[in-house]
Amino acid sequence: MNNFNWNRLVLDNLLSQYFIVAGIILFTFFFKKVVGKLVAILFYKFVHRFGRKVDHKAFSPLVLQRIETFLFLLIAFSTLDSLTFPRIFNIAIFKTNTKSIVGGIETAILITVFFSLMLRLIDYMAAVLESRTAVTFTEDNQLIVFFKDFLKVIVVIIGFLMMLQFVFQQNISQILAGLSIIGAAIALAARESLENLIASFIIFFDKPFATGDLLKVNNIVGVVEKIGLRSTRIRTIEKTSVSVPNKQMVDSVVDNLSLRTHRRAELKIELEAETRSEQIEAFIEQAELVLKANEITDYSVFLNDITSMSIVIQIEYFTEAIAIKEFFLVRQQVTLQLLQMMEKLKIKIAGGEKNIKVFSNPT
Repeated sequence: MNNFNWNRLVLDNLLSQYFIVAGIILFTFFFKKVVGKLVAILFYKFVHRFGRKVDHKAFSPLVLQRIETFLFLLIAFSTLDSLTFPRIFNIAIFKTNTKSIVGGIETAILITVFFSLMLRLIDYMAAVLESRTAVTFTEDNQLIVFFKDFLKVIVVIIGFLMMLQFVFQQNISQILAGLSIIGAAIALAARESLENLIASFIIFFDKPFATGDLLKVNNIVGVVEKIGLRSTRIRTIEKTSVSVPNKQMVDSVVDNLSLRTHRRAELKIELEAETRSEQIEAFIEQAELVLKANEITDYSVFLNDITSMSIVIQIEYFTEAIAIKEFFLVRQQVTLQLLQMMEKLKIKIAGGEKNIKVFSNPT
């Protein structure tokens, strides 16, 4: 063992160099969790300075594991680069060689892991912000989701450009200059997509609606499920999914039914033309009593029209912005009580049939 020559040259490197490199890599592999936790502690302190709290349970699977992997690969590749690439393996391939290819692969792996870490960090920060705003405003949650997706797109584009610069040795400035011309042509071709993107910003900052709101737009009635970069997804009352371009959501008249203050119902009752005036007066008085006895905030009962065939009584009333099922029950109860009252007063419907026309806006 004493005769072992540590200075022996093997594949253009000393044996001692191989052992040192292997030792550093093994040490890093076994202690990467310790290093990762130290980085996490520094991150916690940095976040606390801005008055934010860190969700430790979510941080570990989302971010900490990627930090450990990135640090290990960074140290391992940096240590391996200290070795001389064996000339016997440095084979020329077209306009490059195996040494450049191996270096490019190392760089590509580091860039991929680093930007994967950035994406995970964006997911984590978005999850923290969503948990903070879960009890406040729904539009804030949707705004977080929107900017999370937007930042991810930016990070992926930067990562792609760095791949071109450091892996494929391309001049980004020249590429960007060329892309500016191509981008102008693409912008003209993708004008509608850009308009939808701009419209999405208008929606988030103007806030005409938010996720969970019941909308009526372009003859579509449904609940907003997601506001994306290009379109808004709506779950219709028929339980189908409809994607409406954001430009249409901005340009069209959007009726936000969730912001209603009341629900309205209207009944138009056509009585026989022979109905006596005292019966009509009694009917109006008792109809007002019926409406007072139910969950009605405002109402009106009046003689609307007299024709040769009928006498038209117009009834309009409003309830609070209650659930649609509750509104149907109130409307049903009012209608049944009006029918019972007409039977007691011996008032008949025009034409001999009980055709009560009900016009309402239940949604």
